[in-house]
Amino acid sequence: MAMGSIRASGDDEDGLDTTPMSEINVTPMVDVMLVLLIIFMVAAPLMTTGVPVQLPKTTAAKVAQAKKPLEVTIDKDGNPSIAKEIFTPETLMPRLRALAAEDPTQVMLVRGDRDVPYGKIMEVMGLVGQAGFTKVSLIAQSPGGAAAPASPAPAPSRGAAQ
Repeated sequence: MAMGSIRASGDDEDGLDTTPMSEINVTPMVDVMLVLLIIFMVAAPLMTTGVPVQLPKTTAAKVAQAKKPLEVTIDKDGNPSIAKEIFTPETLMPRLRALAAEDPTQVMLVRGDRDVPYGKIMEVMGLVGQAGFTKVSLIAQSPGGAAAPASPAPAPSRGAAQ
């Protein structure tokens, strides 16, 4: 810690004030921090590369790309639709079951107009879960303006939407 004297206006015999200066000299600390920053900037890329290895060749087929999720849209009148085909609640369930029979691991996104009552959206989500889909998500409007799916929710139980 640096301590020194501050020249006062002239009470003392020699013109010096004897009170110690209580300020910390931060210049050495800044120098050390800059050196550490440079060391970490140089060392960080070396830590991410890992150990170089020779990977073996394989004849296995490439992993298939994820399928585009299906969407159930609920318009402001409360009518559900899949791919621009409008359904009634009675005709929606057979169509959902047929889609779930093709691929039950398919992701199903539920989009609802903001004016639709919450209960109607939950009713459609329940039908999606009852049809056999295990990955159901809601789509909401992000603050930037683009539609963004919420994280996948667990499938509702068989009796949840009654």
